[in-house]
Amino acid sequence: MDVVALFSGCGGLDLGFRKAGFNLVFSNEYDRSIWATYELNHPNVKLDKRDIRNIESSEIPDCIGIIGGPPCQSWSEAGAGRGINDSRGQLFHEYIRIVRDKKPLFFVAENVSGILAEKHAHAFTNILSMFKDSGYEIAYKLLNAVNFNVPQDRKRVIIVGYREDMRGVFDFPQGSSEILTLKDAIYDLSLVEPISSSELNPKSATIPNHEYLDGGFSSIYMSRNRVRGWDEPSFTIQAGGRHAPIHPQANKMIFVEQDKRIFDPNSPKPYRRLSVRECARIQTFPNEFVFKYDNINDGYKMVGNAVPVNFAHALASKIMLDIQDYQNMGYCKLLRQIDYPKRLTVLSPISV
Repeated sequence: MDVVALFSGCGGLDLGFRKAGFNLVFSNEYDRSIWATYELNHPNVKLDKRDIRNIESSEIPDCIGIIGGPPCQSWSEAGAGRGINDSRGQLFHEYIRIVRDKKPLFFVAENVSGILAEKHAHAFTNILSMFKDSGYEIAYKLLNAVNFNVPQDRKRVIIVGYREDMRGVFDFPQGSSEILTLKDAIYDLSLVEPISSSELNPKSATIPNHEYLDGGFSSIYMSRNRVRGWDEPSFTIQAGGRHAPIHPQANKMIFVEQDKRIFDPNSPKPYRRLSVRECARIQTFPNEFVFKYDNINDGYKMVGNAVPVNFAHALASKIMLDIQDYQNMGYCKLLRQIDYPKRLTVLSPISV
């Protein structure tokens, strides 16, 4: 069950697959600010730190599956949205190249919902066609991680390919109707005061990464409510501290006019951004998963770019079952091909 991970980031997708029983044997991540975190939390996985464009497919181990999230900024609805015309968007071709050359039994690619935008329709159709031409049956779907034991509204496109000899298409799991909330995820952390990034030594936090970005809030940030209550799931955890949601200790923001809100002056507790550890909890990283960084923004970036661990685990578990069914069918087929004797000699019982 060896699996290769590309564009790994800090390894949320990787950890979900490991928890489902897959064996990560190779990972690639080019961003040097992530390397220390990945190596600390995935000590038995070989981390290749080169630009993926410089890695020959022959240098990557043979594997049963390839997983990863090619850079999503080019497809983001919040960004310029250049898609395949951007150099980062074109890295999707490198992912396809390696899948085509290695021919694993399956692959999983994760991306933002913006990849389904009408302006990217032609590029996205071409991506799917290239996967299919590489010998895979393709399934894709826009899913919300909140339905997969993740206390956060987070919509992502998941593309799963099964090699044609599996004779089937991935059937996405339905998810759970039970929704986890901020109280489920981070209430216990409210008993421990986090450290502000403006303090001299933010690394003095008693809980690893329980530190938050201090500072002002832009007019864009103040254009809508950024506070969810304890009994609600979080807003999407984004890849930047300035856009981190506000902790639920504060009241929801007050509407003034279109694209303008203010903090409630009567809020019982102050407004602050969620800490890196709180964001990691909402992304369902375990407490023992420690993020290493010198700049707190790198912490928020790693957490926000990751695939929620529980979401990854749900997908991986379904794939694991499908592979086991595929292997069992192959075993049964092998048994049917064995040339058993058509008649068995029955021995008479011995008379005493």
